[in-house]
Amino acid sequence: MNYSVISRYVGMALFMNAVFMLISALVSAGNGYDSSFSPLIMSAIITFVCGVFPMIFVKNKPEINNKEGFVIVVLAWIFSCIFGMLPYILYGGEFSIANAWYESVSGYTTTGATILTNVEGIPKGLHFWRASTHWLGGMGVVLFMLLILPALSSIRMRVSKMEISDLSRENFRYKARQTITIIAIVYVGLTVIETILLMFAGMSLFEAVVHSFSTVATGGFSTRNLSVKAFNSFPVELIIMIFMILSGLHFGLLFGAVSGKSNKLFKSPIVKLYIGSILIGGAFVGLNLFFAGIYDNLATCLRHGYFQVISCGTATGFASEDSSVWPGFSMLVITYFTLSCACSGSTTGGIKVDRIWIFFKSVKAQIIKQLHPNAVVSVKVGKNILESDIAHSVSLFIALYLFIVLIVAMLLTLMGVGVTEALSGSIANMANCGPGFGAVGSLGNYSSIPDAGKILLGFEMLLGRLEIYPLILVFSIRRWR
Repeated sequence: MNYSVISRYVGMALFMNAVFMLISALVSAGNGYDSSFSPLIMSAIITFVCGVFPMIFVKNKPEINNKEGFVIVVLAWIFSCIFGMLPYILYGGEFSIANAWYESVSGYTTTGATILTNVEGIPKGLHFWRASTHWLGGMGVVLFMLLILPALSSIRMRVSKMEISDLSRENFRYKARQTITIIAIVYVGLTVIETILLMFAGMSLFEAVVHSFSTVATGGFSTRNLSVKAFNSFPVELIIMIFMILSGLHFGLLFGAVSGKSNKLFKSPIVKLYIGSILIGGAFVGLNLFFAGIYDNLATCLRHGYFQVISCGTATGFASEDSSVWPGFSMLVITYFTLSCACSGSTTGGIKVDRIWIFFKSVKAQIIKQLHPNAVVSVKVGKNILESDIAHSVSLFIALYLFIVLIVAMLLTLMGVGVTEALSGSIANMANCGPGFGAVGSLGNYSSIPDAGKILLGFEMLLGRLEIYPLILVFSIRRWR
């Protein structure tokens, strides 16, 4: 294991963070050098020095092995989160060490949960930094780093394979460089278009940029205490809903459809399941709210029902209303969408619709085999036949995912957290969604969680973002042979 080479590439990730810290400082300067300017400048300098030092003094090595690739990816994420704490710690206020850790990890993993009791009380520079961690984490800190690597460097191929999961790589029929470029084009394109549309809908440039960063990254950080509800604008909600749905699609399929190179987007059974589930789930919640008399008319019920289903179903976590006071049925539907989320190859978290599809296809195949033991039953996604070990690994992933959610929830209850907050919070943080129910609901925050709980939830968010295995592998590095 060449740790000096690993430090060089982790340093590149820190360099990217330093750039966005500097941009956030410039935003602060543009707003009269608000109280976040000094913390952001100091953080940018510290992060820049720590990032550039190994880049200067460690010799470039174009070849790395798989072990080094895993370590680079995981450490790039962990160190980004650690250095991302600096602006919060130096700013002070509500940001203790535990709170800064939670806010930083929540940003980079695009979870969007916050410990802030008064979001509107922090300066614009710090708002922009929070949104920047979303935007960096949404595309992936590592993918930003890969964009600046030499074209012929084999590290791009190896590290991209570690950062982009097997499911995510499906439908990316390109080389590593092309795949990363396509992700970047779609990501930046969606951000720019949404920003323009939100400005037309009445948002200021600053708020439009912040909410676009959060939407496209499926993050959920807002500039308002009441999230999107504060704007009380159906056009704003509609734009955000559309871009949440788009950001939950596989970027390779989306790029192919927009560029005219492929029509797989409209034929994909995964996409059909994703869109169909949202349409049905939103209707169920809307009708449940209507018959429960939560809102005056059906249109309002459907408006908020669809918004919350899309928000949680894409792991974004914005809120148009407080879903914690909704009927139990609606809360359970939202919980399902929080767990399943959207498509692989997007910025979303959760188990992913792809795995849900494969899981139920595998169950169906197993039932057929029980009825007809000699039958050869294959699991298909569209026209592609999946290997049996892929279907197996999906089932294991879902089981491990739910086991981690349960264990974290149990540990939180031992810390004195209520059952509702512990279970829903664990689900929401593992899925990188953000809001749970109760005190940690869509219009609440995680300030009441004990410090130990915030640290624990931070690691759970990282597990969800890295899809469990890479983080576990790195922490068991001594067992590698």
